[in-house]
This record gives sequence, structure tokens and C-alpha cells, in this order.
Amino acid sequence: MTDTADVSRREAWLIAARPHTLPVAAAPILVAVGLAVRDGVFAPVPAFAAFVGAALIQVGTNFANDYYDAVQGADTEEREGFTRVTAGGLIEPYEVKRATYLTFGAAILVGTYLVVVGGVPILVVGLLSVASGIAYTGGPYPLGYHGLGDLFVFVFFGVVAVTGAYYVQAVTVLASGIPVWPPKGSITTASLVASLPIAAIATNILVVNNVRDREEDATTGKRTLAVRFGYTFSRVQYVALFVLAYAVPLWFYVRTSDLAVLLPFLSVPLAVSLSRTLFTRTDGEALNPALSRNGQLLALYAVLFGVGLAV
Repeated sequence: MTDTADVSRREAWLIAARPHTLPVAAAPILVAVGLAVRDGVFAPVPAFAAFVGAALIQVGTNFANDYYDAVQGADTEEREGFTRVTAGGLIEPYEVKRATYLTFGAAILVGTYLVVVGGVPILVVGLLSVASGIAYTGGPYPLGYHGLGDLFVFVFFGVVAVTGAYYVQAVTVLASGIPVWPPKGSITTASLVASLPIAAIATNILVVNNVRDREEDATTGKRTLAVRFGYTFSRVQYVALFVLAYAVPLWFYVRTSDLAVLLPFLSVPLAVSLSRTLFTRTDGEALNPALSRNGQLLALYAVLFGVGLAV
């Protein structure tokens, strides 16, 4: 953990927001925009609003994670991860909790516009996303403490994020009024399949985090999949998710015979390098940089895939 003696208040809030996690919010939008361009339903304003909403949910989840892990005793002095502002005493717990709800409130405000565009489906998805962001480490049954964090990330920061961002663009073009049910063509098989690589690589960020924190999590009662099933399971999971991510461009290629959709394969060397690190190391010295590089891989993959789909 970082020495907190000379950390300013502004720096502390940046630490709490964890801007290095924002590729998780941006990646789904990049892929959804690429697919929307391909399908002739690109709409820039809903796409941008979807990104802002996703980014706010990501930051709100980060604040909630920082706060609830501290008050529930999951962050200890033995932690090898990045600095936590609540546990480290940099920001008062009530301030972090307040920031959590203010950020989610801002996401709901942005979501109001998206509800006008996308109707009832977006209202339901938005409320579930906010509730799950809080429930990840808070509430009576914290998802991250019961081995459900991986599923949460896969579904909400992958499948829901990509298909939702595609939907709000497509519905702008295909429908009039406020939809009660998704109009035909607004949620496609291609958008669902295209969401899987983003879901997989975003989940792998959590896998790296959980491998690094396995020993501490085991002592504090945080029953992640790494704690429940061990290092070998997490390493197999990590590689399997990468296999899923790189199988999807092949699915698109078989359907379209368009070589451009194979652009994500340019990122394979980074995925291989990250896998080697996870297979040989469990310490923060190696896995903290790997977390950042996994976020870079997610961003790179999303750019390559989005461009490949668009062209």
C-alpha cells in the first residue's frame, strides 16, 4: 500500500475514484459504437450518455467498495493492493459513503435521459445496475463476499453494458416514443455475442485482484472464488475467459468473412504475458502492475474490436 503521510485531499479522492478502472466503463461503449456503425444505427448523444452513466456507476462502485470493505474489516494492514482511503484514514468513512450515493445519484440523473430514449427496459437495467453496484460489497448479502463478484462484473460491466449501449443507439433510430419493450432490432444476437469479450476481460481484472488478495481475504471472511477454490481454479478461469474473448472475433469472421473483425488478435501477446504473470506470481509487487495492464488490454481490445466491427 502507498505511504499515506503526504497524500493531499484531492489525491485521496482520486485514489478512491480509481480512474485506472475507467477502461471498464469505456470499453463496452467502444464496442457498442463499432457495432452500431456497422448496423447503421449509430447515435452519438445516447452513446456518450451511456458512457457517462457507466463511468459514474463504475466510480460509485469503487467508492462503495472502499467504504464497505473498510467498515466490514476486509481491508487490513497486510493488504497488498492499492491504497484504500477509508481504511487508510485519508477520508472519513461518512464522506466516502456520501460520495457513493451522490455518484450513484448522478448516474440516475444521466439515466433519466436514457430512460426517455430507451424506455422501460433502460429504467429496469439502470436501477438494477445501481443496486448491484451498492450490493457488490454492501447490504445484507455482499456479492463480492460470497463469490458472486465475478458474475456481477461479467453481467453488468460486460453483457448489460454493451447490449445496453447498443440498445439506446438502435432504439433512437428504430423507434418513436418511449418504448415499453425493446423494439425489433434493438437487441441483436450480434450485440449479445459482442458483449462477451468485454465481459470476459473485465472479469479477469477482478480475477487478478482476487488472486493477489486471496490470503488476506481468507482471514477476513471474504469468500471470493480464489478463496473458495484456490489459485489453480483462478488461473484456469483466467485463461478460459481469455479463450472466450478471442473466440468471439472468430464467430464474427465466420459469419461475415471480414478480416477486420480479427483485429483484436493483435492484443494476444499482452494477454499471454498477463497469463504468465498470474501463473507464476501471487504478490502485489507483480499483480498490481498486472491489474493496470489488464485494464490497458481491455481498452486495447475494445478499440481494435470496435474499429474492426465498424469497418
